[in-house]
Parts: sequence; C-alpha cells; structure tokens
Amino acid sequence: MKLSIRKCDITQIEADAIVNAANSYLEHGGGVAWAIVKKGGYIIQEESREYVRKNGPIPTGEVAVTSAGNLRAKYVIHAVGPRYGVEGDDKLESAIRKSLDKAKELGVKRIAFPAISTGIYGYPYERCAEIMAKVILEKNPEMEIIICLYSDDAFEVFKGVFSKYFLF
Repeated sequence: MKLSIRKCDITQIEADAIVNAANSYLEHGGGVAWAIVKKGGYIIQEESREYVRKNGPIPTGEVAVTSAGNLRAKYVIHAVGPRYGVEGDDKLESAIRKSLDKAKELGVKRIAFPAISTGIYGYPYERCAEIMAKVILEKNPEMEIIICLYSDDAFEVFKGVFSKYFLF
C-alpha cells in the first residue's frame, strides 16, 4: 500500500477512483459533491439519480458507483457518511471500508478520499482522520491511497493524526 496526504482539489486528482462525500439521495448540491459534478459534468448527477431510482436511497455507511464524467478518474464512489452526533462512528468506518472494498472489486489501483462527513455533516477533522487511519490500517489495501484535503486546517490535522499511524 502507498499512502499520501495532500492539500489538493479532489476534482483535479488523476486516479482510478475518487470518493465523494454523498447524501443518501445522491443529490450533489454542495461541498465535495457539488465540486465533483461541476467539474466532472452533469452526467454524474444523472447517473446518481438513476442509481437511486433503481435502488432507493443509499443507507448511511453504504456506497454507490457512477462514472467520473470529465474528471481524470474512471469512477466516483459515492460514500454516504454519517451526521456527527446523530449517527455513530461505525457508519463512518463503514463508508470508508466499503469504499475500499468497492475499489478493490472495481480493480482500482489508485483512489482519492476527501474528509468524509466533515463538511455540513459536522464531523471534527481529528475524529474523521482517526477513523480513516484505523480503517486503512485494518484493511491494508493493495492500492495507492491519496487523502485529498482542500483546506489548510484539514491538511494539518490529518497530517498530524496519520503521522501517529504511518511513516511518511
């Protein structure tokens, strides 16, 4: 496994898959989700709606997959993270774990993650980073993982937390 933490825009990452911090209805109206649709094209939103039409809302902690439209990735793995203080950490663990499982199923060699649930869902960066690091250690996936963080604050917190678990 190769792991890096970067301050970057996930819509610019060249990877086989990027993970989207999604809601259960896969309506991409804000945050990372909106940035992905804005840059990747409306096809991502159309495929998301079709997925929900066929399968119903995605439960918290689960994932769905669409194409990546015009992005430099092949897939978008839409991970439905929990709302902090409303749903448990186990749902965030599940969203991360199932994203890695889906990536393996798709034959992904390089995947990029944002800080799932830290936007409007209110997860503190430190708690998200702890959970993400533990799941990655547990799974030890045979792929390159890029943790892509948009803000300086998120980058510094994730870098600090991950340095307790991984050598960089």
